[in-house]
Amino acid sequence: MKYAQSLKKNYEFRTVYRKGKSLANKYLVVYRYKNNLPENRLGISVSKKVGNSVVRSRVTRLIRESYRLNEEFIDKEGWDFVVIARSAANGASYQDISNALINLLKQHKVYV
Repeated sequence: MKYAQSLKKNYEFRTVYRKGKSLANKYLVVYRYKNNLPENRLGISVSKKVGNSVVRSRVTRLIRESYRLNEEFIDKEGWDFVVIARSAANGASYQDISNALINLLKQHKVYV
């Protein structure tokens, strides 16, 4: 299976925010939007409210790694996902972030 491409452009994020569906839990908010492409794309947003640059970088890495390890269980292709870290993600363990992401993907009905 191909690994997810990244969402990089502002207009790509805005499209997902405007037209996509969102679900949230304590640590994360996940938006999903059908992109009609043969692969999934992932965007990660961690604001300054979460912490300083070291903390934001760590949270970003945890989210990206959690997605990478669980991507094979996403049964559908052609989705844009935007994952937004909430301030509670500061200090959260990898297991907390991973469980939060899997839970939200299951709620979106894209996780097997």
